[in-house]
Amino acid sequence: MAEVRTKVAEGGRIVIPVEYRRALGMDVGDEVILRLGEGELTVLTPRQAIRRAQQLVRRYIPEGRRLAEELISERREEVTGG
Repeated sequence: MAEVRTKVAEGGRIVIPVEYRRALGMDVGDEVILRLGEGELTVLTPRQAIRRAQQLVRRYIPEGRRLAEELISERREEVTGG
């Protein structure tokens, strides 16, 4: 998608063009996450932020390991005492 120039309006508002919102699956009233780093502002949907976090964690988890299943099993053991 091409670069778009926009202006910062009163109150710090920035308009995200409709084609960008559609591409990101954003709608009016949706929550977004703003991340500032290395002199850049990144706009993420919560789903995108979760996906990025999952990708980071996956680097440290061996293939085939199921952390959720392990946690559920541990909790069951705690409840049953064995």
